Amino acid sequence: MSERVPVLRIGQVLLVSIQTDLDDQDVLQLQDDLAAAVVDHAAHGVVIDITAVEIVDSFVGRMLSTIASLSRLLDAQTVVVGMRPAVAITLVELGLSLGGVRTALSLDKGLRMLGHDSGTGSADGTAPGDAAGA
Repeated sequence: MSERVPVLRIGQVLLVSIQTDLDDQDVLQLQDDLAAAVVDHAAHGVVIDITAVEIVDSFVGRMLSTIASLSRLLDAQTVVVGMRPAVAITLVELGLSLGGVRTALSLDKGLRMLGHDSGTGSADGTAPGDAAGA
């Protein structure tokens, strides 16, 4: 029996941290849960953290792309973060380019790609209200 992957909210961004390798049923459940959460929270972004994922198959790879497409149709951008080199190699070898899926090496960079302000400044690195020559 598997547990559901939690979907956490950080402002207008949803965070999914996948801590174990997922089977097909887990991925389908995540897709349903995430779509509902995007609508329920009017999320503008989704970050899927796969740092702990060591193995992917073609189904999981296609579902990452499907989740990103589904989120985009619901007006939320998706960024996959923390992809290991072995996972990237496997996806390429399977012929899965994950078109339309943005990636980042770290959670922090993924949040910045979505314009999430971590409290230290805006997405472009400037502090809120900074003006040239002020």
